[in-house]
Amino acid sequence: MLERPLTDWLPLTKQEVDKRGWDEVDIVLVSGDAYVDHPAFGTAVIGRIMESEGFRVAIIAQPNWKDDLRDFKKYGRPKYFFGVTAGCMDSMVNHYTANKRLRSNDSYTPGGEAGFRPDYATIVYANILKTLYPDVPVLLGGIEASLRRVTHYDYWQDKLMPSILVDSGADMLVYGMGEQPLREILKLVRKNVPFSSMRNINQVAFMHDASTELRDYNNWNTVELSSHEECLDDKIKYAANFKIVEVESNKWQANRITQKVGDQVLVINPPFKTMDETEIDKSFDLPYTRLPHPKYKKRGPIPAYEMIKFSVNMHRGCFGGCSFCTISAHQGKFIASRSEKSVMREVEEITKHPEFKGYISDLGGPSANMYKMKGKDESICARCQSPSCIHPVICSNLDTSHKPLTQLYRQVDAHPKIKKAFVGSGVRYDLLVDDFNKNNEDGNHDEYMEQLTTRHVSGRLKVAPEHTADDTLRIMRKPSFKYFKLFKKKYDQIQEKHNLKQPLIPYFISSHPGCEEQDMANLAAETKDMGFQLEQVQDFTPTPMTVAEVIYYSGVHPYTLKPVKTAKTRDEKQAQNRYFFWYKPEYKDWIRNRLNKLNRPDLAEKLLGGPKKEKSGKPSFNRNFSGKKKR
Repeated sequence: MLERPLTDWLPLTKQEVDKRGWDEVDIVLVSGDAYVDHPAFGTAVIGRIMESEGFRVAIIAQPNWKDDLRDFKKYGRPKYFFGVTAGCMDSMVNHYTANKRLRSNDSYTPGGEAGFRPDYATIVYANILKTLYPDVPVLLGGIEASLRRVTHYDYWQDKLMPSILVDSGADMLVYGMGEQPLREILKLVRKNVPFSSMRNINQVAFMHDASTELRDYNNWNTVELSSHEECLDDKIKYAANFKIVEVESNKWQANRITQKVGDQVLVINPPFKTMDETEIDKSFDLPYTRLPHPKYKKRGPIPAYEMIKFSVNMHRGCFGGCSFCTISAHQGKFIASRSEKSVMREVEEITKHPEFKGYISDLGGPSANMYKMKGKDESICARCQSPSCIHPVICSNLDTSHKPLTQLYRQVDAHPKIKKAFVGSGVRYDLLVDDFNKNNEDGNHDEYMEQLTTRHVSGRLKVAPEHTADDTLRIMRKPSFKYFKLFKKKYDQIQEKHNLKQPLIPYFISSHPGCEEQDMANLAAETKDMGFQLEQVQDFTPTPMTVAEVIYYSGVHPYTLKPVKTAKTRDEKQAQNRYFFWYKPEYKDWIRNRLNKLNRPDLAEKLLGGPKKEKSGKPSFNRNFSGKKKR
């Protein structure tokens, strides 16, 4: 492997800054992730944008926050500001399971080692910087800041927290995908405009002194939320707030949002319109090395990088609007698609990687098959307030043709250095079911499914029905399970036609708001009948800025304010989760006993077969959860 000069990366050490001959750094980026210079890692994207605008940028990656804070001091005072992110994940989701147990690894750290970032990393880093350099502005970004920009429920402390701007003491926050607001900020920074005067930039949030007048900008209308203190007193007001935030976050012509917090006012400016092809290409075409910084070489591979190093992200955003998912909350519901030329340039770059063997692991995005999908008449999209374009039905104005994506797959396939290009991202299967999506007059569904199934499945295809109960699926903003059955039938027919054996791997969630224990037993029985022994399953985690999180905390749906039952105790959640594993011997007797107590022996028989007989000929239910007979 050819060694690259250290100057190919953004500086990660003081020695690298000195090597470039810089007497000071313009902007310092502090991140909870290790530095990987790749377009899938936010710090690299933001750093490269700053560099392309002529700024001298250095990175502090995974600083030690427990010692004398030397990591935070190594570059001294930056000329303009500090940028702070927890990394590619919310630090609490990164650290803890749905049962609040500490995870033993961290995919964004060399060697997968845990313990290299603090809980609430954005707040911790910003507090330290404000203590060390009180007069230097701190700008927050990344998913943790984005999802915690307004009063939010924190599952790990089981309480409402104010905007992350309050606890961090930062000067400003960029929410969502940050390229557009960042470029505006950089223009003003170069003119020495203070952060306190940057009040008319889209897609930023800041705190304003409630005793002074808040000026109007850009003909924005302003919508006021219930205050943080009102939310603390009244869960229904908190739930009602969420609907406003979600609607305004997904509009092209959105309103400014304000919320009182003590003697201050949180101000959230409207988002930018989704990036066009030229804008998103500009981000992906920057001169990334596509490699982790050499500093990590002796510490072992970075799991998140190993997963994506031979993958291509072709678009951003997701119009599914699933209740439990943060993608649309952070990336938006409108799709920003790269040009074919930009995608093919990246494919060519991947083929130059010293470890590349001819196989691309993923041609995808947040959902694999939303590339170049958008409104037929975008003036209708400009007025739309719906959080989902495909729930409860597919919008008649949405162009869901898979032809551009099929064509791009074929272009990649034709590349002389590509042996196989797989689709590792989850496929949104409902877009390919004719009964649900009528947009198949030109056969684009069938053409795509043939191409996908015969050329791009790496042994197994991931899809996410998430549940089988229609009532739960409606709350999830997912389609009826009957459409998954139709998709499987179509997929199996193509496999049979081509003599393939590539199983579907469905993803499911337990304990989601609206799901009761019997629903999980039905899920287990129904998927068993379809021949599945489920592997890809998870227990619901209430993540900030999602419908499901609001229901979990408040007990009501934020759009109807009607009660929704939710499993909340550890026992309730574990009981639901066990049904996934009906085929494991240690769970079978527990499931049978449980369903008998719920007066559903029919479900027990459907799932497990008839009860075992003792020598006396009587049914045996006298077993505890471990499978051992009671004494």
